[in-house]
Amino acid sequence: MTAIDSPFLDVATTGFPILQPGHGAIASTTYVPATPGNTLWGRLPCEADPPCAVVRPGSVVTVDTISHEGVLEDQGRNPVEFFGRYGVGGSQVLDDAQQVADSGMPHDFDDDGPHLVTGPIAVAGARPGDLLAVTVLNLAPRVPYGMVSARHGFGALPGEMPSTPGPVFTFATALADHQGAWGRIAVDPTDPARGSLRFPLRPFLGVMGVAVPGDERPHSVPPGRHGGNIDISLLGEGATLFLPVQVDDALVYFGDPHFAQGDGEVALTAFEASLRATVKLEVVPGGAALRPGHGRVAPFAETDDYLVPIGLDKDLNEAMRDCVRCALDLLVTDYGIERHLAMAYLSAAGDFAVSQVVDDVKGVHARIRKSDFREVRRPH
Repeated sequence: MTAIDSPFLDVATTGFPILQPGHGAIASTTYVPATPGNTLWGRLPCEADPPCAVVRPGSVVTVDTISHEGVLEDQGRNPVEFFGRYGVGGSQVLDDAQQVADSGMPHDFDDDGPHLVTGPIAVAGARPGDLLAVTVLNLAPRVPYGMVSARHGFGALPGEMPSTPGPVFTFATALADHQGAWGRIAVDPTDPARGSLRFPLRPFLGVMGVAVPGDERPHSVPPGRHGGNIDISLLGEGATLFLPVQVDDALVYFGDPHFAQGDGEVALTAFEASLRATVKLEVVPGGAALRPGHGRVAPFAETDDYLVPIGLDKDLNEAMRDCVRCALDLLVTDYGIERHLAMAYLSAAGDFAVSQVVDDVKGVHARIRKSDFREVRRPH
């Protein structure tokens, strides 16, 4: 069955045009579309994967990313048909999503991850021991709709939620108005009079990472020292993620686009929807040994307002400890204060949050206000 354009989703009133491959604003001269040849499904790039683009350090790159929602096997692997059930017209479905679904690209629903990943992109001259600094300059919604999914055996309450048989797919829409950009979920899709849940859009990429050594592609779900599926909602426009380079030329990649996510991501997914990302790729030579310090080689991030230490482990308690150690390392390295004083400060003023509990490896991140250190002078 092929969906037809439907009045239930009037794209003209959402404020978000459909950004088909190669159409709409593309902010850089290097553009990487999410064609089947540029995309991995359920696995992340490794050292043996050839790059789909090569850029110099400091380059700005625009990358199309595709949400896995509507493409997965338990949704029919046909996004036109799947989203048509929710009033999305065929012309409102991304061509590259349908091309990936139709391509015959191998994907094992039971053994592979769900994520579609665009890349890898080689950053010429990056070497192990360096840090790759990925700064998110712009995130443009490619469609004004997406999904929140829950499946049995996953999420924060496996065995308890979903409370109905089979997976639960919740359709969500995006709207831009004079007050900002919003997500909406209908309280009762059969009764519009009951209204919608409304929440702010906070676009970010759940997956940003660098290739691992060797010729074996890692599973796309668990994050690690390579980055990957970190799922930290703070990593939107203006944020910089620092990734320890694992292989020559870094081989960076992007995916798992979100329109919004609450800390924890408790259902299994958040508001998943496709984004066009423009990022700046910079190399910090030897930076992995300098920040966050004390020989620690792991991802961390910052925004205009915050340092964002990251902790990762299958055990949530260990992820918390990992994050505290990362926070201590950053404060000692960046501000030259004693470790015990940094611990006291974190206890008084640091905010720690669960990034996600659904990716096998749990995540904890912290918000450390940079403004708290404006009076600090480093020792000579």
